[in-house]
Amino acid sequence: MSEGATELIACARAMSAAGLNKGTAGNLSVRHGEGFFITPTGMDYASLEPADIPWMSLAGESKGRRKPSSEWRFHRDIYAARPEAGAILHAHSPFAVSLACLRRDIPPFHYMIARFGGSTVRCSGYAPFGSQALSDAALAALAERSACLLANHGMVVFGRDLREALSLGIELEALCEQYWRACQLGQPVLLDAAEMAEVIRRFQTYGQQAPE
Repeated sequence: MSEGATELIACARAMSAAGLNKGTAGNLSVRHGEGFFITPTGMDYASLEPADIPWMSLAGESKGRRKPSSEWRFHRDIYAARPEAGAILHAHSPFAVSLACLRRDIPPFHYMIARFGGSTVRCSGYAPFGSQALSDAALAALAERSACLLANHGMVVFGRDLREALSLGIELEALCEQYWRACQLGQPVLLDAAEMAEVIRRFQTYGQQAPE
């Protein structure tokens, strides 16, 4: 089990290096067996050791010497509801937080929005951190999507594995910054439904397929 914990720590540190998180903000998990590894609550990623990484079942039971992230509920619920999710990243990155505090969906100002499964990246309703209400709000915003903003909070993305989750987190923060900057000059021209439908179709064959 330590291999999965080691990979989780490396990815958590890469989140910080990419500017997605500072200090103890945010959290990360990876599916493992009938549950998942998740970063512990209130610990700086730089200090983590494999033994610090709790494992949780989908029933919400935790094993390990550290308490899990306070946001374990939405990690558990996403894994239960979305079998394609292999890793989940939650970050308080600057531009995602800025838009989340405005409670704005990210509209189709750029075709790469389709990378997350639809023509928008939704912003969820607000609920206190660590609550079941926040998990419910996140799941609703993630319907048919692999990313969302959490109102007055940050971002959530999931991918097939840790590598993809990190890549999508970096991509989403870049799009948040681009949208924020475009809005400083006016209202961006949005792609229409037909244009986004064509992009979504093209994304179905985007990227390299895993070798058999």
